[in-house]
Amino acid sequence: MHPKFHSEITKRSVRSWKKIAAFICIYLWLIFLGSCTSKPSDLRTLVPAESLIYLETNDLAAAIQPILDSDAFKQAAKTTPDLSALKGVQMAIAVTGFETSEERLTDENSVGRVQPRFVAVADTHAWNYQAVGFAEKKLGGFVADVYRSEPQLEKTEKHGGKYFTWTAKDGRKAFALVIDSLIYFGNDATAIEKCVAVKKGESDSIAKTGKLPNRVPESLASGYVSTDGVAQIAALAGLSFATQASDDEEVQSAVAGVLPKLIRGTVTDISWTATRGAKGYEDKFAFGGTPDTAPVMSETFAPASQVNTELFQFVTNKASAVTLYNLNKPNVAWRGLISTTSSKVDAFGAKMIGEFSNAFAEPYAISDAELFLSGVGPNIVSIRTDAEGDQPALIANITNAEAVRRALSKDLKPDKAASDQLGLEVLKDEDSMAVFAGSTIIAGDSDAVTACLQSKSSGSNLSPATIQLFRPGNSAASLSFENEQALQIADLLSEKKSDAKPVNIMSITETRFNRWGIERRTVSDLGFIGWLTVQTTAE
Repeated sequence: MHPKFHSEITKRSVRSWKKIAAFICIYLWLIFLGSCTSKPSDLRTLVPAESLIYLETNDLAAAIQPILDSDAFKQAAKTTPDLSALKGVQMAIAVTGFETSEERLTDENSVGRVQPRFVAVADTHAWNYQAVGFAEKKLGGFVADVYRSEPQLEKTEKHGGKYFTWTAKDGRKAFALVIDSLIYFGNDATAIEKCVAVKKGESDSIAKTGKLPNRVPESLASGYVSTDGVAQIAALAGLSFATQASDDEEVQSAVAGVLPKLIRGTVTDISWTATRGAKGYEDKFAFGGTPDTAPVMSETFAPASQVNTELFQFVTNKASAVTLYNLNKPNVAWRGLISTTSSKVDAFGAKMIGEFSNAFAEPYAISDAELFLSGVGPNIVSIRTDAEGDQPALIANITNAEAVRRALSKDLKPDKAASDQLGLEVLKDEDSMAVFAGSTIIAGDSDAVTACLQSKSSGSNLSPATIQLFRPGNSAASLSFENEQALQIADLLSEKKSDAKPVNIMSITETRFNRWGIERRTVSDLGFIGWLTVQTTAE
């Protein structure tokens, strides 16, 4: 592989993959206005057992409805689309593999392309002629939009149904097969053939693997990433992260080798379920852990029994993200994390983990993470005061002042002028600051720390109702805010208001460790389904 290979998915690949998924999910109701009735399909019996990633919904209308009912969407959208024709439409998406290629830009640089091989299976419960018409006209028009030119269409009789092949000028292809009310659509003919083999009973379906989690009765949608899927995603993540970690080729090579081993050694599979909650969506993710890792992480990341809400008086209500780490013994959790991850890689990888472990604390003006964690209480609050994450700060109670001071960056020096002005001990360097406010330390980016101090003095901090969202019993809980998602979804599903302003949306994510892995629960207005929808507008 070329040394300057960048493993980022190009804009064209991103647009193709994301738009295909969203198009199938969102716009089917425009066609199937006169559906026939038929028994619901078990979608899991329609895709191959070797699928790496699997997503399904048994009712597209129900899956999307919480978005339309949210106050955020109503504030952003000019009209509300009618989902009545989507009721009962089932859909599954299976990713069967990833194809990587390299396009050289110059003698020194090249761009990596990553294309998922996938098939989408939709049971429209419509008449066959309607499904055929949808495939030829609407899917054909969509393919032309993706390829940015009118593709050549070939229609044949195949596998007992109507088969469509679209070929772009640059050779890219898309395929569709319509059998009765079923539509198979994808960018890989082999993936469709595998689905046909499953339908004919010639090969096993993903349902027969016995690895998919049981369906939650009230679920709107669900998903699963297999062990092989985790491994392939880990390899791609290693390449992507390597290019961001350093410009040094040796460092890139090391990161690209270590990260996949680390992920494969700690995560076995991933499952997701979306349900409707009192506030929009409730998304639950379960990350399966290995037998030797999950129990250790469960013990070392045991949550503290109480949450110290006084720390939140320093949290500005303008923060874009707030995370509470609620750990019985923070330094033990950190040591356990380093030890466990190091055991999953070779000697060189373990050395890298040790050398880079403190890099995660550097944005908070901390040079020795474990020493710092040994000197603070079980509750640690981390905030970002800007959307990009360039202005972080950390807030914690001090239990061992000597350990905390020794752990801070040696570049921090006493600032008498700031100390006199604030009446607090202030240490500063060019970009960072640490402030001792009684038994509390606030450290990180100078602007972020200043914002924390101002929120305390002015009372512009989080409301009591918001603070109550940080419940005990979780190892970590993260509150995040964003204001563009509702507008993007409104523009895609209907039309956003001409005078629409950014709509502030809050979500809370809780993380727990157990003897089987990690559980994450997110409550939000627009949910993971909304996030997936937004990706169709991303370039």
